[in-house]
Amino acid sequence: MDDRLRKQLDFMLELDKMKNLYRQTYVLHEDRKENDAEHSWHLAILAFLLAEYSNEPVDVMHVMKMVLLHDVVEIDAGDTYCYDSEGYKSKADREERAAQRIFGLLPDDQRDEFYALWREFEDSQTPDARFAAVLDRIQPLLLNYTKGGISWREHGIHREQVLARNQQYFDVSDELAEVITGVINDAADKGWLR
Repeated sequence: MDDRLRKQLDFMLELDKMKNLYRQTYVLHEDRKENDAEHSWHLAILAFLLAEYSNEPVDVMHVMKMVLLHDVVEIDAGDTYCYDSEGYKSKADREERAAQRIFGLLPDDQRDEFYALWREFEDSQTPDARFAAVLDRIQPLLLNYTKGGISWREHGIHREQVLARNQQYFDVSDELAEVITGVINDAADKGWLR
């Protein structure tokens, strides 16, 4: 086996760890939380399912690559719950170190490409990255809402917290912003959000 293929296969095997990284979002039809691999797959489906709702044109394949790679760093850095203000203090540093190690398993050209995709998602400046970020917010929001706000209720999350996490991306998609706002307001009305 040549060195390039060995590195690519080592990376693929490393990614298998994502199947055992559990998030705070529950899956709908079982009494368990989703893992990072399931989350990333779901976002990739949403990328081409919902691309028509982006206010700006997006490169669907580029968005799919970003969402498939965005949580790879959690293999080393762990999943930081989106409302964990203490965890967010060290999140960027933990994830940067993880990105260097994990993408460093790849051949140099793919290391650079995959790292650049991850960095673009994290920086959230391009239309593709901002659309990817909306998907990363709406997917757990809808799962949590459909499951009766279970994770919000477990953690005592306030309406303002959920709104603040999502509001910065409302200019990305008028239709998805309307869905997100409706879900947040209805969840608050039902008492699922404080």
